[in-house]
Amino acid sequence: MALDDLKSALPDYAKDLRLNLGSVTTTSQLSPQQLWGTLLACAVATRSPRVLRELEPEARGRLSAEAFGAVLAVTATMAMNNVYYRARHQLSDPGYGTLRAGLRMSALADPAVPKADLELWSLAVSAVNGCGQCLDAHEKALRTAGLARETVHDALRVAAVLQAVATTLDAEAALSGAPEALPLGEPAAG
Repeated sequence: MALDDLKSALPDYAKDLRLNLGSVTTTSQLSPQQLWGTLLACAVATRSPRVLRELEPEARGRLSAEAFGAVLAVTATMAMNNVYYRARHQLSDPGYGTLRAGLRMSALADPAVPKADLELWSLAVSAVNGCGQCLDAHEKALRTAGLARETVHDALRVAAVLQAVATTLDAEAALSGAPEALPLGEPAAG
């Protein structure tokens, strides 16, 4: 199981992460589709090849093809939106907030999954990417759609733990000189 592999790969100093990864995936109020979509979306957002490699096969097996594709569409769109809206928010000139973004997001217009699931995955990716404006927008949409604060909270917990797992495993790989520490597409010396 992918989660067990990730947990066993964590070093002893990250025992809390091991326990938290088990906790956020077994005591969640998220539906199975929401949970595995959140895990996959966050795995992509962490940019950790190892975490994505470990979780992708199980996520593919637990999500419909439509849901799997929707998760990837969300992560691609949020990678763009999180940079744009975070930067616009950080600029001291409020005039940028009045300008039309002009960025296409049609992949999310007619989803093959419930809109609330897309919003939940967008929220989790925005948490990983640190975009406060996007977090606020997606949390508001989720609460308006009737999702409980506890459900939103569970998605945030998954994002936090998966980001920490990715950071820890990538740091361990870099410290050991392992090939997975290299950027994607860069061959190992040797």
